[in-house]
Amino acid sequence: MKRVASGILPVVAVDRTISTPLHRQIYDGFRSAILEGRLRPGQRIPSTRVLAAEIRVSRFPVLNAYAQLLAEGYLESRVGAGTVISSSLPEQLTSSRPSRTKTILAKHGPRPVAARSSRLPLKETFPWMIHWGAFRVGQVAFDQFPHQTWSSLVARRCRGMNAYSAHYGTVMGNESLRRTIADYLKVARSVRCEPEQVMVVNGSQQALEITARVLLDPGTRVWIEEPCYRLAHDVFKLNGSELVPVPVDEEGLDVAAGITKCRKASAAFVSPSHQFPLGVTMSASRRLQLIEWAQSSGAWIIEDDYDSEYRYESQPIASLQGLDPNSRVIYIGTFSKVLFPSLRLGYIVVPPDLVDRFLVTRRVMDLGAPTFHQEVLADFIEEGHFERHIRRMRTLYGDLRRLLVDNLCEQLEKTLAPVGDEAGMHLTVMLHTRHRDEEVALRAVGQKLSLWPLSRLYLSRPRQGFILGFGGTTAKDIPLAVHRLRTLLDSD
Repeated sequence: MKRVASGILPVVAVDRTISTPLHRQIYDGFRSAILEGRLRPGQRIPSTRVLAAEIRVSRFPVLNAYAQLLAEGYLESRVGAGTVISSSLPEQLTSSRPSRTKTILAKHGPRPVAARSSRLPLKETFPWMIHWGAFRVGQVAFDQFPHQTWSSLVARRCRGMNAYSAHYGTVMGNESLRRTIADYLKVARSVRCEPEQVMVVNGSQQALEITARVLLDPGTRVWIEEPCYRLAHDVFKLNGSELVPVPVDEEGLDVAAGITKCRKASAAFVSPSHQFPLGVTMSASRRLQLIEWAQSSGAWIIEDDYDSEYRYESQPIASLQGLDPNSRVIYIGTFSKVLFPSLRLGYIVVPPDLVDRFLVTRRVMDLGAPTFHQEVLADFIEEGHFERHIRRMRTLYGDLRRLLVDNLCEQLEKTLAPVGDEAGMHLTVMLHTRHRDEEVALRAVGQKLSLWPLSRLYLSRPRQGFILGFGGTTAKDIPLAVHRLRTLLDSD
């Protein structure tokens, strides 16, 4: 027989020094918890025997309180599940529930918060990110991941767990993983680094947050690619930086335009190997110009190398960091795109003289990434599974991209124009018509299409288009998804 877990013990206080009967105190405690939302519909509560033992009263007051709550519709009995909070409370009770916000303000008065928290919108919505499936940006072909291999490595590590695995790791990250990452980056990305420079973090977003805290004081100016990854905007805004949008063309960030707009910026944030979202690769001349500007201005370059493993016309492009003789580039990478996003592991390659600064800043934030998953990932890379997975996925994603481009050209040639190099897991298309990308994206939600409007990623003079992820879309689904997109645009 299936065993049902006991309910969570709620806070029910009884006071024997007052005249209110015990059963009434228990009843009042439950009723308040239900109306205030601390107990939710369908949530199981403890049996009368368990609750009586917990609050140290006889079972009779608890029985009487439960009976009253059942009679009034606050509780209901379910076969096999015991007693739960009613899923349909009386309307007159729920409609009279006080506003929590007003109650807090009335009781506690002014509630000041840090000024920097107001730099970001409170309720910005992204409805095009609701659905999983066609064109969802950031989605990987998870069905192609070597689950059995990964599970075997996890099981092996579980069997060999020791006190070190279960305890806090080092702030910089697992030594074996850092050594493995350094070896990989030297060969695959031409990065100049030693294991002592590699910091393992919880994804590239945290990498950017740590970097901003270490390098940039509030009020400093930062070059941002125009258009640019939206969460990068948010990191720098929250840090108090002033964003300087620098246009991106077919050669990447326009360094000359950046110098004209703000020569004395403190840093430049770039994704030179596969610019997000336009997908272009920064030319060699632009890379050298950027490095020269950083050295002459005393500025930093933050290189986001989020999916450089996936190039379909040529070998992966060497990193910007590897070209820099002055150690002015902070290199950021992630495993979210090449493995799976929920792993939440990324890394920073830190210039040697800044390692201590990064370390103390990271220690304040979270004491390091989970040791266990770092150990499993190190095994995965060292035993060759990572390299084999990359080779397979490079072939798969290349085929998906070509299929998507072919279908777009066939069905929407006069409406949309693909841009960018043959790389990555997304494709950006420009609108030739007068459609407004955000309006189309909102209507596309009803068609279960995730169209990320390009205009959202500009700070000024936005261009109209869409970012189409194809990593999580099968070859069978791409023609149908493009057809739905065509129908959507034709109906406007």
